Amino acid sequence: MKESSPVIDAIKKVMPAVVSIVVTKTLEEVEKEVPAELLPYLPHQGGKLQVPEEEVEADGRVRVGGGSGFVVDKDGIILTNKHVVSEGKAEYTVLLDTGEKYPAQILARDPINDVAIIKIAAEHLPVIELGNSSDLELGQTVIAVGNALGLFKNTVSAGIVSGLSRYISARPDPTGPAQELRGLIQTDAAINPGNSGGPLVDIEGKVIGINAAVISGAQNISFAIPIDTAKRDLADLQTYGRIRRPLLGLRYLILDEKLQKKYTLPVDHGAYVIKEGPSDYGVIPGSPADQAGVKEKDIVIACNGQKLTAEKTLQDHLDEYGVGDVIALTVMRKGKEMKIPVTLAERK
Repeated sequence: MKESSPVIDAIKKVMPAVVSIVVTKTLEEVEKEVPAELLPYLPHQGGKLQVPEEEVEADGRVRVGGGSGFVVDKDGIILTNKHVVSEGKAEYTVLLDTGEKYPAQILARDPINDVAIIKIAAEHLPVIELGNSSDLELGQTVIAVGNALGLFKNTVSAGIVSGLSRYISARPDPTGPAQELRGLIQTDAAINPGNSGGPLVDIEGKVIGINAAVISGAQNISFAIPIDTAKRDLADLQTYGRIRRPLLGLRYLILDEKLQKKYTLPVDHGAYVIKEGPSDYGVIPGSPADQAGVKEKDIVIACNGQKLTAEKTLQDHLDEYGVGDVIALTVMRKGKEMKIPVTLAERK
């Protein structure tokens, strides 16, 4: 007898709209990216680098990565992670649940969050309904769907919401820089490489997050980008033709008691404006913060009257505002507090 449950019903509802994304490059491009000192030690034939047959597509291009995504508009609009489609010289192919393949066009990459919007030339596709990540509660059931390890199509795992508003520093590429991800949904539903970009859905089959990252070496600790972030990106794309994110123009440390003692500061919270290196800037020249008069070694302790904390940093506050909004920063300078209004510009 077939089992019936809300989880099974939700999976059947969303599965047709989940896609696999294949990343390919020409063999010549792959060879250029291999460190010169390693190239002689890799298998060759006829002067060309040899790659496993299973990694070569029918057109001769080499598969160099992959991930997942999901259809949010019947005319081919798909959400995924930015790091899944971050290769500038790569080609991207979307594999539908039906087995059909389409080349993908990158419409937008979020400059701050790990979200990308792509499009394929298809119509009348099944779509997933977008939920609200702001309504999540600890312990509620969630389901992760994706293309696990790039091998196992439509892999499903279930779990609960283990935490909210999490912050991690992730490195999508072992050789690339780390990226700060904030406001994440933590879940114990298994998310594996290749699941990235797939949907995290609730018991009703509505998307509440985009599967994004796991903690290496840990068990049952996975993270997803809240869907409300992606919904804002979709709205920006529809209205402006691009994703718009506000720019303040500060580099800073999030203060705690340890940093307070290290720098001999009067407070143990807020954003301490300081450059990261000898050729860097704490206040980006020409930025809104610079034009408003914020200075290096200022401490921003509040935004629009709300205290900055480790749980809600300056960037978390900025996420609530848009380009052109005016925010009031409460700044401590040489032991004295002052309010500085700043008009947010668009991040390029």
